[in-house]
Amino acid sequence: MSFILAIDGTSGSGKSTTARMVAERLGWFYLDTGATYRAITYEILRRGIDPEDENRVTQTLENLELDVRIEKRVQRTYINGKDITDYLRKPNIDRAVTPISKMKVVRKYLVMLQRKIAENRDIVVEGRDIGTVVFPNANLKIFMDAKPLIRARRRRKQIRNQKDLDSIKKDLLRRDHHDSKRKESPLKRAKDALILDTTSLTIKEQVDWVINKIKQLDESITPV
Repeated sequence: MSFILAIDGTSGSGKSTTARMVAERLGWFYLDTGATYRAITYEILRRGIDPEDENRVTQTLENLELDVRIEKRVQRTYINGKDITDYLRKPNIDRAVTPISKMKVVRKYLVMLQRKIAENRDIVVEGRDIGTVVFPNANLKIFMDAKPLIRARRRRKQIRNQKDLDSIKKDLLRRDHHDSKRKESPLKRAKDALILDTTSLTIKEQVDWVINKIKQLDESITPV
């Protein structure tokens, strides 16, 4: 029997790092769903398509092969056999991913893909609508958040950019607003999700907290 851990939360809350490290500690599969939205965004921009053009985005999805693999403990994302992982955190992707992720056709395509990936395996799935839409019956749901300034500092370190901290914070809050107000699968905490405020926690403390919650549900689960 498989175990699905659904981790949702705001940008910069530490959910990606925590989810990946929990998966590593338990020997489970890790899926960053945000990377799948960024992959589609990458392909749309590569083809010179307006990210607001839903008709052409839909046409692109019809002939798109998106694959996610774990290689040397790192998630790698492929489009039509090409590894595009290293392009997914570029500023142009950051700007275009919001309108694309709002589209119903994109979300339907990726929800189906994400559910297929999770079949018959223990998995940690991280994103923004995992516990509410993708896996509403997940074994455990966690919603992560942190104060905006802390999230901005983490994001600046992640992108290795000396961009003004206030600008990064505004970008994060803008995306949070768009994601929480969008019609399709808005960012929100599932009613049965546990809240993890990471403002004053180290990554190790976050990982330990999550693993303890898993073990409370199934004592047979132990880190590798």
